[in-house]
This record gives sequence, structure tokens and C-alpha cells, in this order.
Amino acid sequence: MTKRMKILLVDDTPENLVSLEAALDGLGEELVLAHSGKEALRYLLQDDFAVILLDVRMPEIDGFETAELIRSRPRSRHVPILFLTGYRNEEHLFRGYDLGAVDFLFKPIVPEVLRSKVNVFVDLSRSNAKLKEQAEALQNQAVILQKAEQKFRSLLEAAPDAMVMCRDDGEIVMVNSQTEILFRCGRDQLISKNIRTLVPDWDCRPGAEWEEARPADRGVELHAVREGGAAFPVEISFSPLHTEEGIVVTAAIRDISGRKLAEEQIHKLNMSLEQRVLERTEALVRSNEELQQFAYVASHDLQEPLRTVSIYAQLLAKRYRTQLDGDADQFIRFIVEGAGRMERLVHDLLDFSRVDARGADYFTRTNCGDALDDAIQNIRSLIDENEAVITRGDALPWVLGDPVQLTRLFQNLLVNSIRYRADPAPRIHVAASLKGAEWLLSVRDNGIGIAPQYAEKVFGIFKCLQPADKSVGSGMGLAICRKIVSRHDGRIWVDSNSGEGATFYISLPKRE
Repeated sequence: MTKRMKILLVDDTPENLVSLEAALDGLGEELVLAHSGKEALRYLLQDDFAVILLDVRMPEIDGFETAELIRSRPRSRHVPILFLTGYRNEEHLFRGYDLGAVDFLFKPIVPEVLRSKVNVFVDLSRSNAKLKEQAEALQNQAVILQKAEQKFRSLLEAAPDAMVMCRDDGEIVMVNSQTEILFRCGRDQLISKNIRTLVPDWDCRPGAEWEEARPADRGVELHAVREGGAAFPVEISFSPLHTEEGIVVTAAIRDISGRKLAEEQIHKLNMSLEQRVLERTEALVRSNEELQQFAYVASHDLQEPLRTVSIYAQLLAKRYRTQLDGDADQFIRFIVEGAGRMERLVHDLLDFSRVDARGADYFTRTNCGDALDDAIQNIRSLIDENEAVITRGDALPWVLGDPVQLTRLFQNLLVNSIRYRADPAPRIHVAASLKGAEWLLSVRDNGIGIAPQYAEKVFGIFKCLQPADKSVGSGMGLAICRKIVSRHDGRIWVDSNSGEGATFYISLPKRE
């Protein structure tokens, strides 16, 4: 909607004001009526007018005096004044034009001429107002741009890295203070210099083709050159900006000499650590082999004297039964039982030391069902003697493992369940399920169970939950089971409560 312009009509005769108002009403502008020069001046203190129609002959202050006062005020100095007069007097004309009048209208006034002339000045005032608004808008925009530029320069100066702005041909147009510090060169020397004098390997060809073909170049490591020719490593991140003057590339340049030195030191440290770990590993392997050899030799060498003690103790018991005095028979029986128990301990210790002796060459695709069948066959007499019932799930899985040791694993768990039985006949169930990337095997029995505080201790060497004189086990069975499972990169644990049976779980990795 076009803004209505204000027109000031000044005449001391009311009839003349009514005639002027009637003639100009068709213009659609806002008409302000003043009956004297003083009243006109009061209006001029409050508003701006597009044009002033001023009667020459008025009491107190005539039109010329009023015009002189209007022109003396800066706000109204350039408002067009049209004098209204009934006299054609050259002196009046000269004086009016000297006071800044733009035209004279002689009474009686022709309405069409009046409207035409006033409309010209109204349009001119409206155009001037628009130009003024546009000028103010441009000025405001310039202020905003100036503030934005100042803010950009402040951000550029506050950046911790050297910031360089250059054209697509490499000509530097702006730098910050960090650039002066980094390259040890003044700003006046850097401006207009080609960035390749600072970074010889600079290869930046902004544009859609470059952005698609070489996105990895945003954050590259290059070598820069300081004033004097000293080279140092830098990391450069840059981005192109399309402007009216062409493409401008903003680059952040960071000195990474310290980081490179730290990386080199870390690399040397890692190499040293790797060498130390390798040496430690070799030492541990040698120590482990020596321990295994010692355990094997010790166990093997202990069997012969124990066998001799056991044989001669049995001969004594057989030959001199009821012939010796006192508690001799009972003492001989203790010797025979102790020697037999020691033989079993040595035999189990020898088996424990042999678990790691079998290398990865023994690993093959093995069916757990077949391993369970072999284990059951190995202890058939023990199963029959205790009337044990062994069941299994739908199908036991195939795994990558040592068939002999997997058979031993099932055998030890079955023997453990049968030996630690309750009053009812042993009932043992073997099952398997796939849990993510692992097979979960379970062996559940209805035996005496294991108290929760002993759930971890039972896997230790020579750990039995019953006194030695009441147990036929050596305490090595579950320890051997854990070592076998560990060799297969798995885990074994027990879930049980005393008197409620036990369930042993074995997790083995699912491998092809």
C-alpha cells in the first residue's frame, strides 16, 4: 500500500482553504489546513510535508516571512513551496524565488493546473522518500557487512592456527597474526604472495570436480617452508568459498612438528615394548616348557617307587595277615591305600601337565556327540556299577577342537557326577544350544550339589569337597576340564546349590 503524502495548505481566508481542499481531494493524499503563518510553522515542527501551498498576503506574518522561516529550519529547508497570490508583481516574483519558491499560482486558481503541479511535487517527494529509504537500507546493510567483516577478522585473529585466505591461483589475500608467527614473516610481505612459496606441495584446484575427486585432501599433511628456508611438517585443512569475485580458499595451517616427534617416540617405544614382550613371551614359553617337562619327569619318576611300595605292601598284607601282633594289619592296609591314592594323584598330575603338550595340529572338526559316546564307553563299568542313566539333547554341535581332549572333558564331568551322587541313582543330561557366536554345552546331574561359595574353588588343583578318606577322586578332574576348555578358547563354570544337583556349563567358540 502506497503511503499517503502530506500537503500543507496555508491561507487566512477559510473559503480559499475549502476551495484548495476540494481541488486537491482527488489526489488521495493527506491535506493539512493552516489559517496563518504561525499555525503553519507549528505543523512543520511536528511533520514533514511533500509540498506547501502558501498564500502571500496574510496578517501578522505574510507568506514571504513564513517562507523565510521555513527555509531557515534544516528539516524543512528543501520542501517545495508554491506561492498563491492574486497579484502579478515582478517584485513579488523575484522575492518569492529568492526565498526558494518553486512556482507561483495566480488567483483565481484553475483546479486542473493546481492538481497537476501539486501531483508532480508529491510524486517527486515520494520518489525522494523511497530513495532515502533505499539509502538508509544500503547504509544499514553496509554497517552490517562492516560488522560481519570485523567479526570475521576477529574470529580469524582468534583462531589458534595460521589462517590463510587465497584465490584459486594461490595468491594470498588475507592472513592472521598466527600466520606471521608460524612463517616468521610480516603480513605486508605475505599478502599478494603465492601460497606455494610457503607450502611448495600445495595442490588445490577448487570446484565441483576437485571436491568430488579429492575429498581426502581436506586435512592433509605437507611440508611448509619458513622465511630462511627451514622446512617443517604441517597439517592443512581447507575449504573453497564461491564469491562474486571468484573462488576463495580458506586454509587452516597447523605446525605438527611436536606431534610428529611424539609419534616417532611412541613408535620407538612401541617397538621397544614389542621387543620386550617378545623376549618375555619367549622366556615364559621356555619356562612353561621347562615346568611341563619337570612335571612330566617328576610324575613319571615318582610312579616307579610308588609302584614298588604298593606291591610290597600288598605282599605284606597277603603273607602276614593275622600273624602280626596289635594293629599291624590295619597299618599295612593304610600303607596300601595311601600308596594307591598317591599313584592316582601322580597319574592325574601327569595328565594335567600333558594337556598343553598337544599343539594346534591336533585340532580338527569334531562332533561333540561322538566325543560323548567315547567318554561313555570309557567308563561303561562305572556307569553300570552305579546304575547311572545318561541322556542328551536333540543334537550336539560340531566344533573345532582336539577330539581326545573333548572326550576327556566329557569323561571327567560324567565321572564327577557319578562319584558325587546322592541316594537316588545318578541321572545325567547333556545338552547344547547356540548363543550368538558360541556353543553352550551343559551337563546336569541330580547329585549332592555344590555350595555357591565353592563354585570356583572346585576347579583348583587337588580340590575335593569331601575328605580324602571318603572320596575316591584325586581333585584333579575339574582342574583338567578347565585347562582343556581354556585351550579351546572357552569358559567353564558351575551353577548349583548344596543338595540340589549341579549343572556344569561349557562355552566353546563357533568356528568353521
